[in-house]
Amino acid sequence: MSIDPGSSAAPDGRHRLVAEEKARLSVRGVLVRYGEAVALDGVDLAVHDGESVAIMGPSGSGKSTLLHAMAGIISPDEGTVTLRTRDGVRELGGLSDAARSALRLRAYGFVFQQGMLIPELTAAENVAMPLLLTGTGKSAAVRHATRLLEELGLAGLEGRRIGQLSGGQAQRVAIARARATDAQIVFADEPTGALDSRTASEVLDVLLAETTAQGRALVVVTHDEDVASRCSRVVRLKDGRIIGSDTR
Repeated sequence: MSIDPGSSAAPDGRHRLVAEEKARLSVRGVLVRYGEAVALDGVDLAVHDGESVAIMGPSGSGKSTLLHAMAGIISPDEGTVTLRTRDGVRELGGLSDAARSALRLRAYGFVFQQGMLIPELTAAENVAMPLLLTGTGKSAAVRHATRLLEELGLAGLEGRRIGQLSGGQAQRVAIARARATDAQIVFADEPTGALDSRTASEVLDVLLAETTAQGRALVVVTHDEDVASRCSRVVRLKDGRIIGSDTR
């Protein structure tokens, strides 16, 4: 097992600082409480371009809370979450709710277990949605969405609603949506949890090809050891603390 250079267990603080300077996303000393319960207890983590990080742990270990803090969905009670963007380094805790929402829309992509797609919209419309929200015209957004769907093997299915697609096809739509704004970091929360093993492997192939293979960062919350084994690093949580970080 190798120690994550972004974790508090790193033996040399200078190495950690260098890693953080180059990191796409840096989490330092993050603590999150829900009432009296501590969900995250002083977590340190750095995520770099081109790497895939699997976050694992038992239920209640803090996996989803860590993802939500990294994505700016929640603000930590203590500590910092820092994102390196094209416009400079941003500390998420210092941003307003509106500013964090705008940053998520442009800088992050999301893939969830059930896709979190809008069933009333077509596949192309779902993929185009982030672009529309950033001000792109509808025709241009749909054209771009159609190209992305074609690249992911969904040519001819652009006009289908989500209920008309298989589970694997719907997850490809979600991956295309995560790519729509050219986000440099993608968060995936149990992206294969609702799929059979063969489809799950195919979806993971696509997810990795559309993120790390193109120099983007991928953070995956998963219970599946097979999914974790495909990632370049596995971070294990227990009781809100990182207890191990294994680089593969």
